[in-house]
Amino acid sequence: MALAGPAPMVYIPRMTDTGLATRKAAVELLRAVLAQRRPIDEALDSHLALQSMEPRDRAFTRLLLTTTLRRLGQIDALIDGALKTPLARGAATVRDVLRLGLAQRLFLATPSHAAVDTSVELAGLTGFAGMKGLVNAVLRRLAEDGPALLAGQDAPRLNTPDWLWSRLVEAYGADTAAAIAEAHLHEAPLDFSIKADPDLWAAQLDARPLPTGTLRREAGGMVPELPGFGEGAWWVQDAAAAMPARLFGPVEGRRILDLCAAPGGKTAQLAAAGAAVTALDRSTRRLKRVAENLERLGRAPP
Repeated sequence: MALAGPAPMVYIPRMTDTGLATRKAAVELLRAVLAQRRPIDEALDSHLALQSMEPRDRAFTRLLLTTTLRRLGQIDALIDGALKTPLARGAATVRDVLRLGLAQRLFLATPSHAAVDTSVELAGLTGFAGMKGLVNAVLRRLAEDGPALLAGQDAPRLNTPDWLWSRLVEAYGADTAAAIAEAHLHEAPLDFSIKADPDLWAAQLDARPLPTGTLRREAGGMVPELPGFGEGAWWVQDAAAAMPARLFGPVEGRRILDLCAAPGGKTAQLAAAGAAVTALDRSTRRLKRVAENLERLGRAPP
């Protein structure tokens, strides 16, 4: 199995305070996704401080990040309504601190004092000590008024970018577009392709078998912490993504080129079926993830 692909690495300093460390990591990850346009899985994989955290802290950081991104339109609408004047362009990090604080308070049921106090400290930690007062005032106001304001929002529409909303409406009509946008507000289930003994792993993973052979876990979760990850018993692969390789029919002994291969689900699937696979991806970092996944599955590339 051959791999090819280019990309950079980011160093994130470690902190001693666990509560602030998780939130500082979330700010940096939010910047990476929104400002640097990095895929969320790549941002998570390359964040060194995140990798050194306890599993529970990693899970919280990921949950905070993904919740903020899913509810970004609602959160930004609340922030804009609470500010007398827009934040300066150079204070984008302050907006991110506010975003994370509101996500904690309004969507993750974090106690008000914890969400506000850690956000105020985070503003200082990220170089905006002069704006601690603003962060405190906005979050305290929205911690109180936010639930009522949320009730009056059109959440599916606010959290869907204009370009995507218009395409959904054009393709499916307004009602179906709204239903799709509503579904996007919830964490997607995890789908697994299993090397062997699917009944065993369905029980271990609290998953149900789909007609296509994929196992689906509705609860989601941190993948490396799930049973069977370390021994390479399965890999994460969306049920729909697993279908194209099956349409090839028998592939044993055939040479197959997998373009845009990361994170490697189809590569693993085809290799498991006996094909000689060449995996390509434009991102060296993402291609490294393909190699790591294949090694975990016992199919390390030559």
